Amino acid sequence: MAAAETDKQQTDRQLAELLNELRVALPGAQVLLGFLLTVPFATRFGRTTHLERVALFVCLLLTVGGTVLLMAPSVYHRLRWGRGGKSDVVLVAHRLFLAGSSLLAGGIVAAVFLIGDVLFGMTAAIVAAAGVALTVAVSWYLLPTERSRSRRVRQLE
Repeated sequence: MAAAETDKQQTDRQLAELLNELRVALPGAQVLLGFLLTVPFATRFGRTTHLERVALFVCLLLTVGGTVLLMAPSVYHRLRWGRGGKSDVVLVAHRLFLAGSSLLAGGIVAAVFLIGDVLFGMTAAIVAAAGVALTVAVSWYLLPTERSRSRRVRQLE
């Protein structure tokens, strides 16, 4: 069994893990954002309904907010560089990451709703968006929360 880490080693590891997780999340957010920025310039956009335009705008705002918050830990870390307080950086970055991923989840659900409505109508859009929302809620939030409560999982660490 490995020796216990010091507080500094633990903070260093947590920061490295967090920044690696951001490297995974950001490209998806950026791709979705890029797509959303081009939609209004598509030739069929003039035929969208008011609801579809609202859904696009909500989707855009959620995705922009999520992308900004997912990028924020890196900026926060850079601005705090060399000034100490690494444990504060980890705590703030952790919270920004969770808030950003929540907004991004909302953007993904809104994008599925918008595309479902344009392609197949309101009923399909609602069903698809609800399915995606449920999948995100379970896999991103409920599963990790429930597993962290499990005594057996903690014992395996």
